[in-house]
Amino acid sequence: MDAAVALLLAQDGITNGAIYALLSLALVLVFAVTRVIYIPQGEFVAYGALSMAAVNAGFLPPTMWLVVTLGIAVAIVDSVAAIREGAKARLPMVIFKNAVLPILAVIVVRQLPLKDLAYVLQVLIALAFVVPLGPQVYRLAFQPVAEASVLLLLIVAVAVHFVMVGMGLYFFGAEGARIPPFTDGGVTLGPAYVQYQTIWIVGIAALLIAGLALFFEHSIYGKALRATAINRTGARLMGISADLAGKLCFTLSALVGAFSGILIAPITTIYYDTGFLVGLKGFVGAIIGGLVSYPLAAAGAVLVGLLESYSSFYASAYKEVIVFTLIIPVLLYQSLTTKHIDDEEDH
Repeated sequence: MDAAVALLLAQDGITNGAIYALLSLALVLVFAVTRVIYIPQGEFVAYGALSMAAVNAGFLPPTMWLVVTLGIAVAIVDSVAAIREGAKARLPMVIFKNAVLPILAVIVVRQLPLKDLAYVLQVLIALAFVVPLGPQVYRLAFQPVAEASVLLLLIVAVAVHFVMVGMGLYFFGAEGARIPPFTDGGVTLGPAYVQYQTIWIVGIAALLIAGLALFFEHSIYGKALRATAINRTGARLMGISADLAGKLCFTLSALVGAFSGILIAPITTIYYDTGFLVGLKGFVGAIIGGLVSYPLAAAGAVLVGLLESYSSFYASAYKEVIVFTLIIPVLLYQSLTTKHIDDEEDH
């Protein structure tokens, strides 16, 4: 391996690692706040990429019907809860926010010349019909069992994953899709040729990570999420709604996942089930961070990207095995050095 090949592999590893880092941070956030090991995180990658491909081709994103359907279901569930609590005054806002607003969005988007819109507007439309799935999934699948054990929440997460994979096949079909790069071409840096799309991916990933850091450090909602992650009971005593925190972190994770899919869609073909493998590699990074440390999770994700890139050169048939084997020594170390706390004690 000469220097040019090594630099090319490093470029691929850092590019993939940037995406894995975003997914790792989303997984750590969801687990820290809700104790959910969010297996379906990868599905938002596929949904975001394929929805963007549909919009870029001039078609309505199929996920809009899923957003409308789940929105109506959430409206019904929240309306019943409001009636039981004697808070009928909330009904108009609940129905408008969950059922009417998605329908209005569909009506507006149907009138737009999607194929002729600016790239940024196409991205926003794709995100608008994927990101709402995050809080909708939380409200329907996880909020009713929010106080259950981690094992039960994991089982629910696996069930949601299978449902979302099946829905992805139904909405998008078995064929893959790609989208045009944000910017064509590249730049030569010494012996390496760096594509502009790679620069976009790494740069936007860095900005998103910095934005999330500022959000958690300086915003009221970010501080509320941090408080919930540190001590759920204490956060409740301070008036922080656990349900609101759950919806917010699921919204952020959906945004990160969908946008990650849009970032990688120009450099690889995305299929309805591609996100699962991408999400698992982000999960490896999150495991390296112990599902609690954001910096360690990000560093672990970049390590996963580099390991995957170089192992694909030396042993391409075993690159997935090599990447996922990385979990074993990390789990052994954490098992030997971490005090075990029963789920009942944690409550």
